[in-house]
Amino acid sequence: MEAGEEPLLLAELKPGRPHQFDWKSSCETWSVAFSPDGSWFAWSQGHCIVKLIPWPLEEQFIPKEFEAKSRSSKNDPKGRGSPKEKTLDCGQIVWGLAFSPWPCPPSRKLWARHHPPGPDASCLILATGLNDGQIKIWEVQTGLLLLNLSGHQDVVRDLSFTPSGSLILVSASRDKTLRIWDLNKHGKQIQVLSGHLQWVYCCSISPDCSMLCSAAGEKSVFLWSMRSYTLIRKLEGHQSSVVSCDFSPDSALLVTASYDTNVIMWDPYTGERLRSLHHTQLEPPMDDSDVHISSLRSVCFSPEGLYLATVADDRLLRIWALELKTPIAFAPMTNGLCCTFFPHGGVIATGTRDGHVQFWTAPRVLSSLKHLCRKALRSFLTTYQVLALPIPKKMKEFLTYRTL
Repeated sequence: MEAGEEPLLLAELKPGRPHQFDWKSSCETWSVAFSPDGSWFAWSQGHCIVKLIPWPLEEQFIPKEFEAKSRSSKNDPKGRGSPKEKTLDCGQIVWGLAFSPWPCPPSRKLWARHHPPGPDASCLILATGLNDGQIKIWEVQTGLLLLNLSGHQDVVRDLSFTPSGSLILVSASRDKTLRIWDLNKHGKQIQVLSGHLQWVYCCSISPDCSMLCSAAGEKSVFLWSMRSYTLIRKLEGHQSSVVSCDFSPDSALLVTASYDTNVIMWDPYTGERLRSLHHTQLEPPMDDSDVHISSLRSVCFSPEGLYLATVADDRLLRIWALELKTPIAFAPMTNGLCCTFFPHGGVIATGTRDGHVQFWTAPRVLSSLKHLCRKALRSFLTTYQVLALPIPKKMKEFLTYRTL
């Protein structure tokens, strides 16, 4: 879609009806994820099942312009034929999903049971966070279970790998802690982060691997150092529980979404609140029972960093441009729980309380040279380093997202 056009529904996947479960319980799609190279899609379809689906979907669903960018030679490793859809039975309700960066060098300890040692081996893995506090680690290409990580005492709500490929995994749980795991050391737990007083809903690692943001059922979010695993600061500004967070691709911005119907955009380095995006209802509520109808569920950045997507309880997917305070597009969706962008842009995937996943067109934009320069600079310069540069004030304001 072009900027300003309404998102179009490209495809919708619905789970088959499992006989062994009551259809009305445990069917939610709490998490969806694309692999970083765009070759796989993971769908937590409810009833303890995760589907691993090669991307793109069948050709009749996805326009041709998406196919060329999403297909990769990595899809056909060592001539073994096209990848096949896989079903992972996790044995527990699945709440969180995360792919490792691609490719990652496998640890011999982790993969020795399934792979002969080889210098050129590479392996994409998927982490699944479960209802009983376990985290299961799967090899995507084969569907094999590699590890089972134990430590959390309640639901593992969210998972995040460090983008650097170091195989450090962060998990967020209803037991009010975050835990850090090193999969290169056979899943050794290396740190427990405590301090939240409520369930931890979401965790996000900055693309430069320096910071971790965690959102719990609290009005503030916590920002942690990924180097020392200590608390950097609390960000306070929301009026209700914060349930979702995401960093911009250059790590210069952090967005948080709350039941208070607002998304707040922060400078994670200074803790400054840059702007708020308010989710107003398109139609007035019928009665007082709809007070929380715009409660937010999920927020995510687009891969080039110029757009946001949000899912709220008012049955709308919204797309926002970074420089505007009102959405540029809406799409109707019922019971939305989560959203994520395809890593090469052009598609948004959303998951619903009914166990469905939907794929929508997203804005495709040619980034301006100004934004590309800002993104490149901010990928390695903190806000304080930018402010110390001997450049005009207006350039500093642009580079720190004070002006767009």
